[in-house]
Amino acid sequence: MDLNKPKKIDHIGIAVHSIEEALYFYRDVLHMNLLGVEEVASQGVKVAFLEIGESKIELLEPLNEDSPVAQFIKKRGEGIHHVALGVENIEQRIKDIKEKGIKMIHDQPVDGAAGAKVAFLHPRSAKGVLYELCEKR
Repeated sequence: MDLNKPKKIDHIGIAVHSIEEALYFYRDVLHMNLLGVEEVASQGVKVAFLEIGESKIELLEPLNEDSPVAQFIKKRGEGIHHVALGVENIEQRIKDIKEKGIKMIHDQPVDGAAGAKVAFLHPRSAKGVLYELCEKR
């Protein structure tokens, strides 16, 4: 098994103005199961995870106007924010990616939702897509 290969798409992050308002669509229209809601103060967001097969949808609501998600919504509106790749040994993955000349937003993993360690690749180095490396404990 190639340890450098992502295990799966862990989740797709979607920026929203209000989780409460967005839940109607995801839970009641699409019939996704709400797994939980939590605040990730270090990232300036409140998140809700919804189950879809082996992956999840993560709704991201900014906690304040200075959060990166608030800036994203101001610039681009609500919508797909990032794709999270489930990985093992996130520290080594960051090192390998940087050695290939890819710019990281986080040079070291930070705490994410649900106890995960996460790090984002800069979208300018990833063909315009914000990717998140996500290692679950």
